[in-house]
Amino acid sequence: MQEPEEKKIALELLETEQAYVNRLHLLDQVFYTELMKEAKTGKTVPEEVVKMIFSNISSIYQFHAEFFLPELRKRMEDWNHNPRIGDVIQKLAPFLKMYGEYVKNFDKAVELITAWSEKSPPFQELIADIQKRKVCANLTLQHHMLEPVQRIPRYELLLKDYVRKLPPQSPDRGDAEKALEMIFMVAKHSNAAIAEMERLQNLWVVYQRLGLEDDIVDPSNELIKEGPIQKISTRNNSTSEKYLFLFNNMLLYCVPKVIQVGAEFQVHLRMDVEGMKVRELKDTEFPHTFLVSGKQRTLELQAR
Repeated sequence: MQEPEEKKIALELLETEQAYVNRLHLLDQVFYTELMKEAKTGKTVPEEVVKMIFSNISSIYQFHAEFFLPELRKRMEDWNHNPRIGDVIQKLAPFLKMYGEYVKNFDKAVELITAWSEKSPPFQELIADIQKRKVCANLTLQHHMLEPVQRIPRYELLLKDYVRKLPPQSPDRGDAEKALEMIFMVAKHSNAAIAEMERLQNLWVVYQRLGLEDDIVDPSNELIKEGPIQKISTRNNSTSEKYLFLFNNMLLYCVPKVIQVGAEFQVHLRMDVEGMKVRELKDTEFPHTFLVSGKQRTLELQAR
């Protein structure tokens, strides 16, 4: 008898889950535990740094090792009497929100590993020592840390495949479809969290370059475009270098600072986008010029 397709996929889910729990064990019980032990001696890195690198990996490991993997294993052993996994995955889905924190922290964690490997040779040596072990399979700590980031999309793919292969009258159809929907929502939640985090980080960098002016720092703003521009002075027919930041609600007309201590630019003028008009000029002497007129004033500018 050939195994039904859906059982093969369910078995693949179990096998990859076992391998995944081994990887989580390596991250939590080996890397995290040993680096933490060394950090406590005060010779490698501060304990806080180790905690920041590994985020909530311990909770993720415990959930998979103590709950999801045993449930899945039990279900596969009983497959002939009860051929279904949809309900088990429904129990798993809400807990996958834990990944939001880990995934958001991932880039920062990798930066910390790099920075502290340069700063602290004992830290670098300990990581290199663990990486040499057979269990690491010649892969770096960063490589192993990527695994939880990729796990939710993997569940989604396997489950999609499983639902596709289920016979129409399968007792698992309803549960499996609901489970897929739940996993899809969690994946979306995790991606949205990352996108929002990146947007705020980029915004904060821009605010720092502008000297953190009170009336400009607002987390709801969106940066649309920025870049250098020439300001045309009609009085003496000359141009001078300026810089523009266009947000969803305002245009900042800035002057690059000569001595860049702290802020990179000084805001000379803030124009509201509401009611602002832009008109192209046909000027033979100054090509690519345009007028920006707002409630505050009008600027004659030249693009590169």
